[in-house]
Amino acid sequence: MRERQKIKRSGSRLLVFLFMVLLGVGAWFFLGQGGESRAQDQNAAQEVTAAAQEVPEREAARGIKVLVLNYHKIDSKHHSLSVRPADFESQLKYLSDHGYHSITPQELYEGLAGTATLPENPVLITFDDGYRDNYTNAFPLLKKYGFKATIFVVTSFLDKKSQYLTWAQAREMEANGISIQSHTVTHRSMTDLSDEELRIELVESKRKAEEELGHPVDYIAYPTGTYNLHIAEMVKEAGYKAAFTIKYGNVDEASNIYALERVPVFHTANTNRDFLERINYTPIFEKFGWSKS
Repeated sequence: MRERQKIKRSGSRLLVFLFMVLLGVGAWFFLGQGGESRAQDQNAAQEVTAAAQEVPEREAARGIKVLVLNYHKIDSKHHSLSVRPADFESQLKYLSDHGYHSITPQELYEGLAGTATLPENPVLITFDDGYRDNYTNAFPLLKKYGFKATIFVVTSFLDKKSQYLTWAQAREMEANGISIQSHTVTHRSMTDLSDEELRIELVESKRKAEEELGHPVDYIAYPTGTYNLHIAEMVKEAGYKAAFTIKYGNVDEASNIYALERVPVFHTANTNRDFLERINYTPIFEKFGWSKS
């Protein structure tokens, strides 16, 4: 108990520190103050940048660290799940300019298993649900920047609902570096289902996707992110190699292969700023135990 309280106090102090630093950075950018105040703000900004760079470098020596991004829609609707195409392109450009290399779920799996070597700064770009705009808006930008990606599709929605992909589009994307994987049959929260219903969601979505795509489908993302250890065991029994949650954090060698972390990207008042904060500060948060349980 004392150790837990000590960790909480340490975490609280760092949160206050980061908050104060970010206030200083914000003042520098938005108020345009000069002289001594500006110099102080510049120093604060440099301290934050140094902290963001130092932790990944230190943690790299301890083993694999993989950034897994989680998107949904790429469109201009005013919705939290909708990242504007212009913002999405800015984020891809940032990843490209900063030496990130995109990977597939299979490459992540092999890297964690120690049977293959991951590239420097690996990033797994994922989309949930299989919206049509993943084809019309995201796909051209992914090709432009030479990035792979993975789409977890709700198999009963494809060819049936106009706002979702068709299987023909899914096959075209797979021929161009986009991996199509399972997001169950109907997208129901898995903790609300009986074992028989769960088994249908897991097995039938896998079977349908394999039938349409012509290859094994080995990975799944939990709808709404809900799962438990029993569900994870059923995922394993259904033949999947790994499963992805919406639990916040980077994937590393301590991750549960059937509960892999992701960093969600949402539309906000300042989407790109929030994107940068999430990917730069996630290692710091993990260091203090704020991301992994």
